[in-house]
Amino acid sequence: MTEHLVEPRVPRDLKAFIAGLPKAELHVHHVGSASPRIVSELAARHPDSKVPTDPRALAEYFTFTDFAHFIDVYLSVVDLVRTPEDVRLLTYEVGRELARQQVRYAELTITPFSSTRRGIDERGFMDAIEDARKAAESEFGTVLRWCFDIPGEAGLQAAEETTRLATDDRLRPEGLVSFGLGGPEIGVPRPQFKPYFDRARAAGLRSVPHAGETTGPQTVWDALNDLGAERIGHGTSAAQDPELLRHLAERRIALEVCPTSNIATRAVTDLDEHPLKDFARAGVLVTVNSDDPPMFGTDLNNEYAVAARLLGLDERGVAELAKNAVEASFLDQAGKAALAAEIDRYTTSWLAR
Repeated sequence: MTEHLVEPRVPRDLKAFIAGLPKAELHVHHVGSASPRIVSELAARHPDSKVPTDPRALAEYFTFTDFAHFIDVYLSVVDLVRTPEDVRLLTYEVGRELARQQVRYAELTITPFSSTRRGIDERGFMDAIEDARKAAESEFGTVLRWCFDIPGEAGLQAAEETTRLATDDRLRPEGLVSFGLGGPEIGVPRPQFKPYFDRARAAGLRSVPHAGETTGPQTVWDALNDLGAERIGHGTSAAQDPELLRHLAERRIALEVCPTSNIATRAVTDLDEHPLKDFARAGVLVTVNSDDPPMFGTDLNNEYAVAARLLGLDERGVAELAKNAVEASFLDQAGKAALAAEIDRYTTSWLAR
């Protein structure tokens, strides 16, 4: 899986600029970030799994026919994470990979229900992600924070369990900052999750549900009105509703855009038809993200190159896109100012070469 699913075809210098650019990543999934090396290692630990142990065979395994097929494959990889040691390994290696791409700050979406229902001890799970978080920051310099998300396909039992894990002071990890909702959207209406988001928000967590990825703009409205969304995961269908675009732009509610993911899952049929351009024209705050990068044959650097191609951006434009993610993040103001300043210094130095 060395070739990118979507090749952006941007100038070599711009690719090099992106590779060194300090970044924040706001929409990337924990299990979905497992590299082929880590997936094959986990599969070897658990030989009853149907997941291939040969990293080369994973490229074919990670070729999706539609969003439902993607969910099936994703859950098969989730099933490889069975012990706190598996959790720690995965989390630490995700931190390493983010650091390689000059990611200074990342909000990693974690679905604890998927692990605890498979028998991983709750305390063991929390300790594993926190130990990996601290090690990644100490060794790689990358700050990790968590978004606990409800797997929508698992229903209200999963919602209740996820909310409990996110709000119980005895279990809630130090790095937890937000609360989300993932999985399929079709047949999983957002309003039913309002009581759980109300509880999470009352506990100080920020609201970042997926919406409008495979359903229409009403799902985004529901996420805003019922779940108090402060950012929207994907939101691709928002481009169909001019009033919604105005609402998002006026309130600086960011869309976490993941172009290659949308192509891989067939949420968008062709890259040139991706609504990123519509969002930019409407003045919506957009951030560029990798979602489930190894599964989609991409990484965050590639997603920035894809966005640069779609929007016709040069180095300064790409730097502003990176600063969008800083603005939309849940970093404190001092952290935001420091990372934005680092982006500016890097850009100024690059252009002065």
